Amino acid sequence: MSLFGFGSSCDIEFELDRSGSRKQIELIEDGKKTKQYIYYDGEDVGGTVHIKLKKQGTKLEHQGIRLELMGQVELYYDRSNHHTFTTLSKFLCFPGEITENLSVDFNFAAVDKPHESYHGVNVKLRYFLRLTIIRRFSNITKEEDIYVHTLSAYPESNNSIKMEVGIEDCLHIEFEYNKSKYHLKDAIIGKIYFLLVRIKVKYMELAIIKREIIGDNAQNEADTVAKYEIMDGAPVKGESIPIRLFLGAYDLTPSMRDVQKKFSVKYYLNLVLVDEEERRYFKQQEIVLWRKADIYKSKQERSDQMQVYESTQDQIRNRLENQHITSKKRGIKIRHDENGDLLNNGDESDIEADSDENRNSRKNTRDESD
Repeated sequence: MSLFGFGSSCDIEFELDRSGSRKQIELIEDGKKTKQYIYYDGEDVGGTVHIKLKKQGTKLEHQGIRLELMGQVELYYDRSNHHTFTTLSKFLCFPGEITENLSVDFNFAAVDKPHESYHGVNVKLRYFLRLTIIRRFSNITKEEDIYVHTLSAYPESNNSIKMEVGIEDCLHIEFEYNKSKYHLKDAIIGKIYFLLVRIKVKYMELAIIKREIIGDNAQNEADTVAKYEIMDGAPVKGESIPIRLFLGAYDLTPSMRDVQKKFSVKYYLNLVLVDEEERRYFKQQEIVLWRKADIYKSKQERSDQMQVYESTQDQIRNRLENQHITSKKRGIKIRHDENGDLLNNGDESDIEADSDENRNSRKNTRDESD
């Protein structure tokens, strides 16, 4: 609605996915479902801005049109003071007037996106595009959020977790998890050993707790994001209980450490044991969550950035598959092991060796026939 002629006289729309191939994430904000396009660190952010006049035949005078790409940390208890850590800006139009619907292409190349987007209980980290039509009295602005996923490299060290806990002369258990760092689609695998049981155990459960820490532990918000019952009934001495918890079924984010000195996000495995008198015994252990690159159906769809985050084993497998395809085109026979996996014998030296053997064999055959 226009007030004294100074209100918005146009509608602004962002078109970010021209090809229709970019993935989206669904979020719930203020009780409403919204979708945002997913971007990665180092990726271009581009598209088209459409400015549509509400009334045809009118004109919109402006002092320039500016587009910004911003990254911000917003603390809910201090909404008036946002911390901006990334700002890119460019002018799309010089001062003038808009007399008809206008579409302008834009592109921010190789944008540095150092942190993952995060929507928490007390804090939000967001990336967004802001278009500003600069006017003499009141600017017209429009914001469009994008969602950033930060990929991590395979951990160099990933030790298993082994701990012993208990109550003197009553309970003594030992638990073991296969590793301490998990990607978001991973599975937590482990075992619990009962070395001493002198209390009547009712059930046991494993929970994943997310702890959101604001500032220097000034605010500490804990939330149980997953709960999994691993045992029902009383165990006996010497019994072992297996653990297998798949993380892909839960809404998790990577662990975050002191992001812009504003907040951290930590995850804990909480092992809870409840006896028949409803007394609870628990032990927490911190784990690290990280985001792994997606596996695409087509190898050609991988960008150079994605390949950086593949493990050594994945890189070897991809190289062997490429050699297999190349060898098929050349008509060279490739050997497999008993499991059907490619043997690492499709390199150029083996190809040349096969070629030499074939040439010698054909030469001997011709000599014998002569």
